[in-house]
Amino acid sequence: MKNIILVIKGFIMGIANIIPGVSGGTLALILGIYEEFIGAISHFFSNFKKNISFLIPIVIGMGLAIVSLSNVIDYSYKNFPIPTCLFFVGLVLGGIPMLANKVKGKKESKSVSNYFIFLATFLLVIVMALSDFIFGEGLKVSFSNMNLISYILLFLVGVVAAATMVIPGVSGSLVLMLLGYYYPVIGVIKALTKFKNLGENLVIVGIFGVGVLVGIVLISKLIEFLFKKYEVKTYFGVLGFIVASVIAIPLSTLLEGGVVFSFLQILIGLIFATLGVGISYKLGEK
Repeated sequence: MKNIILVIKGFIMGIANIIPGVSGGTLALILGIYEEFIGAISHFFSNFKKNISFLIPIVIGMGLAIVSLSNVIDYSYKNFPIPTCLFFVGLVLGGIPMLANKVKGKKESKSVSNYFIFLATFLLVIVMALSDFIFGEGLKVSFSNMNLISYILLFLVGVVAAATMVIPGVSGSLVLMLLGYYYPVIGVIKALTKFKNLGENLVIVGIFGVGVLVGIVLISKLIEFLFKKYEVKTYFGVLGFIVASVIAIPLSTLLEGGVVFSFLQILIGLIFATLGVGISYKLGEK
């Protein structure tokens, strides 16, 4: 039963990493597996059997979500943006009480510096959500005619994307979009599901995947250090990221343009938001 729950949590994290503006790290924290996830990666070989048994169901869930739902999520995000967006807002909202309890009642939580950290991380997420408006559209990238430099850049982009995927409140897919790699990577995954250009696409996904693994290991060690040395301050920073996500997710959707508001869409969206709150609240307890 525990492994099934971990697969479900991994599946939700995988969905989050597909959608720009939604953070897989946020949902890992809200679902109650973030610190264990970071610890298992950071000390992968020190307790190999335990760590691998914990990580495999999560990775399976994430992989299933990315492979099976890339087309579905892309379709629902474009055609039903309000319900899709509000579902993820609900997922985030459902986990905030659990995170607030991490610092509630602790003596260090009264420090003014904690609130400055909260404000700084809150504003960082809002700026990222407004990045297209502030900085203009992301770069344009193509995977045709790849050379050695292109593959090295792809690896480095994987490292950066992984780091942002792991940090709660920061959307790895949004960073990929700003770097111009989001749609090319999604396109390669879609092509693989249809068994098109297998050799070339497997190389691209493989190099990007190695970059992602390296990035996750590096950032995991940093985050683990912060939680051990500055637990309350780190949680305040995380809460800033996550509370801002409640604003940033719909903001990113609205800035995409073409969103049509209707009573039915909003009603369905509120139902999905309620469903999201219930799912994250219940899974966060397990």
